[in-house]
Amino acid sequence: MCLEDWGFKLQIDLSSDDGRPIYRQIVSQIKYNIAAGVLSPGDELPGIRPLAEQLLVTPNTIVKAYGKLEVEGVIVKRHGAGTFVSEQAASIRKAERDRLVAERVDALLSEAKLLGIDFESLINVIERRAKQVYPSK
Repeated sequence: MCLEDWGFKLQIDLSSDDGRPIYRQIVSQIKYNIAAGVLSPGDELPGIRPLAEQLLVTPNTIVKAYGKLEVEGVIVKRHGAGTFVSEQAASIRKAERDRLVAERVDALLSEAKLLGIDFESLINVIERRAKQVYPSK
């Protein structure tokens, strides 16, 4: 769900098929938005009630997600002003990008192994695809 209509540049998609609690999905989605550069240090996040209404969850779910993000240093709450992406977001962005890519690489390696694809063949496929995605100048 895109929250641009509410004045926030934030995308959060929740799934009942995910297997993780909703608050953890919200935490992951906010971190993803930071990793992708959608959110930057100092950007304001939606208030608890408006976000809960928009996502069709209880305010307590948002409180729990924001609490976890605050403990991790991802966001800061300013009394009377709102909730904002912390200044640490730049380092969080890199760490989260690395984590997301590593997660996908692990899944790729597992799938390739299950399919009986040897390492050299896998590297060849990756190189061919990378040349399509990152054409040389």
